[in-house]
Amino acid sequence: MIGRLRGQILAKHPPQLLLDVGGVGYELEAPMSTFYELPAVGETVTLITHFVVREDAHVLYAFAREQDRALFRALLKVSGVGARMALAILSGMDAARFTQCVELDDCDALTRIPGIGKKTAQRLVIEMRDRIEGLAPGASAVPGVSSPAVDARDQALADAVSALVALGYRPPDANRMARAADDGAKTSEEIIRAALRAVSSA
Repeated sequence: MIGRLRGQILAKHPPQLLLDVGGVGYELEAPMSTFYELPAVGETVTLITHFVVREDAHVLYAFAREQDRALFRALLKVSGVGARMALAILSGMDAARFTQCVELDDCDALTRIPGIGKKTAQRLVIEMRDRIEGLAPGASAVPGVSSPAVDARDQALADAVSALVALGYRPPDANRMARAADDGAKTSEEIIRAALRAVSSA
């Protein structure tokens, strides 16, 4: 079981990133809550991980905080929730916000996340009530995670659109959301964050 990796970031294409650990390139998938805090390409970072084995693939997921990995693992135990949906949830809100949704029975906030309908949101609230202990804020970020770096303008916008599509939005919607959130000075992570915030507050 691979529980933690420390290495140099070779590439960032949300939700995927490539990490060089001792000459071995690890392909990881991470929620946007982690991407928001990654340092620039070429810098070193430490991430905690969760390894998922499927019939068609072996996937390594990476997280900046233990509480995010704990939520990811708890979500996998919910009926009908797979790794892709768990990743989308953590991209749409952090562990603290998810905990609040469960405590307040706020299904509407959960349905704003791509792929989550009313019934799934209700099931999440019911089944996660006894599993949210320890997911509240307080866990510090993993050492080596810092502010995101600024990428080239066009590439940042393209990466943001790609990430939104990977999170379940239709390409036209993803393109519209990214362009509406881009003020010309944001990194791809900031564009994605702004776009998701706009949806959640709508």
